[in-house]
Amino acid sequence: MIQKLEHIGLRVKNIEVSIRFYTEVLGMHLVGRAVLDDGLELAFLSYPDGDTMQVELIGNGNDDVPALGKVDHFAFTVNNIEAELERIRTLGVPLIDESPQTILGGIKIAFFYGPDGERLEFFQAK
Repeated sequence: MIQKLEHIGLRVKNIEVSIRFYTEVLGMHLVGRAVLDDGLELAFLSYPDGDTMQVELIGNGNDDVPALGKVDHFAFTVNNIEAELERIRTLGVPLIDESPQTILGGIKIAFFYGPDGERLEFFQAK
């Protein structure tokens, strides 16, 4: 029986830049870090409030290594999407959506880019 989504793995060009982005801009915490025998470096990040899904950053400093799969985007739940968009705008984060879209009868979403061009989303429920 599947219990929950554990983590999303995202291959990144520069793990240090990505760790700073996910911690300083998105407020995640570095949970753990490891270097595997093949040289891949892993960094696991999550939010401190309970049993949440993690983001796994995968880096090895080699831009020639292709991603084996492609994640379209992943989303972060927020309680005030307009305030969060303004906050990351002031930090120089490139926005895809300058203002939120409303979908499914009241859910607000807005997309922006991470440091490797990954699509990220803020999600505010009704």
